[in-house]
Amino acid sequence: MRRQWIGGNWKMHGSRSMASALAGAVAEARFGDVDVALFPPFPYLREACAACAGSAVAVGGQDVSEHESGAYTGEVSAAMLRDIGCTVALAGHSERRQYHHETDAMVAVKVAQALANDLTPVLCVGETLEERDGGRMAEVVLRQLGAVVAHCGIAAFERIVVAYEPVWAIGTGRTASPAQAQEVHALLRSQLARDNARIAGSIRIVYGGSVKPGNAAELFAQPDIDGGLIGGAALQATDFLSICAAAG
Repeated sequence: MRRQWIGGNWKMHGSRSMASALAGAVAEARFGDVDVALFPPFPYLREACAACAGSAVAVGGQDVSEHESGAYTGEVSAAMLRDIGCTVALAGHSERRQYHHETDAMVAVKVAQALANDLTPVLCVGETLEERDGGRMAEVVLRQLGAVVAHCGIAAFERIVVAYEPVWAIGTGRTASPAQAQEVHALLRSQLARDNARIAGSIRIVYGGSVKPGNAAELFAQPDIDGGLIGGAALQATDFLSICAAAG
């Protein structure tokens, strides 16, 4: 039985006081067989790390640079994240791919940088509404996954969490049905199984797309959905903890 995984992506929301209070409330909870991670904006990582110190809750960056160091103004390296206490990092979130034009190759290097610095990468993959309606869902998500397999090797996926986030269901109030989400999760797992069935069976593939307390349990009951990457509902401790409880 795979352990469930729940991540809370705060995106560009919050304040120092909110970061301390929200991370503190989550850190005080008990999660059983669920691994929990929080992804605050970069300026509030210190507050979140302090609030979660000594707890089972991980804290991570919403992005990680593909560069180790150097003249890359505005970038944050994997080593810097690790240095302040982070243990996880998102890579390839749809908003980074869309607004910052991150390519599959760039995302693969980011994953490699995270791994090299003892961070657990959360690799985000997903299709737009246009791609889904055009019958290209499988092509898109398998291309995004395949770029990381090609660059990092299948063995790296023993240390990676994969998050399927249909772009058309992020921040729109729309949610993929449990059957739609399960279809993609099963597709991703079967693709990994072509290279290594054991890794495919143990990797956590989580769903990110307007998960709320009201739909979490049904989504997480699907055989290939191992938790969620939560957006808006992660900004309220009660909602986020309710989703964590649904995964347990």
